[in-house]
Formats: sequence, structure tokens, C-alpha cells
Amino acid sequence: MMGRSFESVRQGVKSIADRWTRSSRALKKEDQQYGAQLVECAKMHSSEAFIACDDPLEAAVFSVLVEMMKRQDRIESSVREDGEH
Repeated sequence: MMGRSFESVRQGVKSIADRWTRSSRALKKEDQQYGAQLVECAKMHSSEAFIACDDPLEAAVFSVLVEMMKRQDRIESSVREDGEH
């Protein structure tokens, strides 16, 4: 039995990011920036996600969710700091 190929997951995430880029261009002008941000987030942690994710879409979504949680934490920290002043 052959093992899964990390390269195929990496290529899959790249393919998904390419499709998401094209989809972002189809969004309303004011929403295109958010599509572009999703594409960047999808790529940020996809390498780490290769270890546990067999599915490129799962790796891309995992990466996006990690970045969303990090951003949420930064917002909450900023709000707490502003409340202390």
C-alpha cells in the first residue's frame, strides 16, 4: 500500500487557493479584499496541516480557521487593554 503524498496535498491546497483567488475576483469590489485574505490565510498553515490532513480542502480550511482565531484573540486582547486605560 502506498503512503499518501505530501506533495499532492500541497498541490491540492495550491489548486484550492487558485480557485479561491478566481472566486474572489467575482465578488463585489468591496468584498474582494476578504477573498484575497482568505486565500493568504489558506496558505499560511497548510504546510503544518499536511501532517494530519489527507484532504487539501481540510488543510486549507484548517489554516483559515487558525488565522481567524489568532485575529480574534488579538482583537479581544486589544479591547481588554483599551478597557484598562
